[in-house]
Amino acid sequence: MLSSKPYLIRALWSWCCDAGFTPYLTLFVDEQCRVPLEYVQDGTLTLNLSPAATGALDIGNEWILLSARFGGVSRELTFPVGAVTGIFARENGAGMEFAYEPSVVSAMPTESPNSGVPADEPATTPRPTKPHLHRVK
Repeated sequence: MLSSKPYLIRALWSWCCDAGFTPYLTLFVDEQCRVPLEYVQDGTLTLNLSPAATGALDIGNEWILLSARFGGVSRELTFPVGAVTGIFARENGAGMEFAYEPSVVSAMPTESPNSGVPADEPATTPRPTKPHLHRVK
């Protein structure tokens, strides 16, 4: 049977954004979640999903993919919809809680929102080389 959970998550996310609220999402972190583990507390992680805080947000029917900055470092996050335990507005707490679903979902998506950098490794940019000029006579 098709789950209504991803549809409710998308609807509440849209409502929060349209109403000018900040959508927060909580999830239970398990072995299928690719998230920065240093920010996990008691097995859960709370994420700011506002358009200003995330990039390439994709709330699919089985997986949620996004990029976000943690401590100034861009990270790629991927986790199953079943790991989501709630979505709510930061300003007033309005939202919905969900049960954790430790089900086996299809294979993890091979494409990440941006560059394919794993969630536990910071994205690196190549350092520009020092410019040099030659004197021509």
